[in-house]
Amino acid sequence: MRGITAAGVYLPRFRLSTEETQEAWGTAHASGIERKAVPAADEDALTMAIAAAERALDGGPVDRGSLNLVAAATTTPPLEEGEFVPRLVRALDLPADVASSTATQHAAAGAEALGRALDADGPALVVVSDCPEGDPADADHPLGAGAAAFVIDDDPVVAVQDIAWHSDDTPGVRFRERGEENVESLGITTYERNVVREGVTEAVSALDVDAESATGAAVHQRDGKFPYRAAGDAALSNEAVAAGTVVDRVGDAGAATVPIGLLSALSEADGSELTVAAFFGSGTAAAVAFEGGLPVTGIDAVDGGDPIDYTAYLRERGYVVEGEVTGGGAHVSIPTWRRSLDQRYRLVAGECPKCGGVTFPPEGACQACHSRVEFEQFEAPRTGTVRALTVIGQGGAPPEFATLQQRDGAFAVAIIALDAEDGAVTLPAQITDADPESVDVGDTVRATIRRIYTQEGVPRYGVKFTPDG
Repeated sequence: MRGITAAGVYLPRFRLSTEETQEAWGTAHASGIERKAVPAADEDALTMAIAAAERALDGGPVDRGSLNLVAAATTTPPLEEGEFVPRLVRALDLPADVASSTATQHAAAGAEALGRALDADGPALVVVSDCPEGDPADADHPLGAGAAAFVIDDDPVVAVQDIAWHSDDTPGVRFRERGEENVESLGITTYERNVVREGVTEAVSALDVDAESATGAAVHQRDGKFPYRAAGDAALSNEAVAAGTVVDRVGDAGAATVPIGLLSALSEADGSELTVAAFFGSGTAAAVAFEGGLPVTGIDAVDGGDPIDYTAYLRERGYVVEGEVTGGGAHVSIPTWRRSLDQRYRLVAGECPKCGGVTFPPEGACQACHSRVEFEQFEAPRTGTVRALTVIGQGGAPPEFATLQQRDGAFAVAIIALDAEDGAVTLPAQITDADPESVDVGDTVRATIRRIYTQEGVPRYGVKFTPDG
């Protein structure tokens, strides 16, 4: 029997209340949603996927080097054409020969990724991450963001009892036209509610379990009321649906909402309780039955977060930012950038075999004895201390960072010291997820992967640092 051996959740720190949206527009199309999670200007589906996967893998029973499959799901990849998983694999230091799968195009994509992992041989990683966008006047109101990750293997903590599918043509239900970023719907509410309920009911009814006995149920949730309506004919109690409903606190996070809700329910379940996940997207419905419960790293963030006002929200999401970069900037070629990925993602440094000095990045001459050597590489700790600090004020950023500054304002740049067994690694880096004026020399910070900037149409990612705790 296969199932979940470890899991993690990542939610951005910002929360926008529906009251803010109501005040800005005079109405809010976000029924039953109190607040939603908002990605920062340097976050996207990839950075959230990396963060959730790290939480699922760290300290879990499966060594990341033994993974046979990485299955990802998102409706908002950084590029419309461009594979999602290889960047995830490189950032997480997973085996280069790991099989990969990416499911996209609809909100039930997480079920596809999960199904692929359940059919695989050996350990598998499933990551579902999403940050949908919509017209700020209406469709955007309920849309949130987040990511969930599962390690799937034999002899699980939470066993998958069964999985069932139902497919039908449902034109006009949540779609995004080619070349567009905004999620749309025809707005025929009765029609949408009926086709979703029919699909969910068919999938749940096909499960070889007693759905009425489920104590938790994460059901397709585009707003706070919808999961109860969708489960109305599916023999799932309102109490079970409530246990797996998170949209009221994180918003409609696209493909990630049901996986996050599932992990919320599993984090409260015991070893014998039944939990059902019911996915729906563009006519594809899937239901998965789980037995048991497990701790989920990061699940407390469902009820956490820092409030953000509506004007700042519009900037962070880029709705009111032109985004055009002017001037030259520091052009770094793609081949040069690629050669430095181990340093940018995993802080790989080098120890000099002659003097024992540490050099970062591990290339060229030793920074201690100046010898040209073949460095012995190692990964520096991901927690360090701020040794020096400056704030790049509004309008003072190099051109390649202008868009980030338009969206996020002034930012701090620090010299960070990472104390490793082989010696201290010192590097410059941006500070993110913090008011730059609140960061001080001596503060402890932790590495995270974020989008650095986009150049030549290609998003570039690397380490930034966030205040630790």
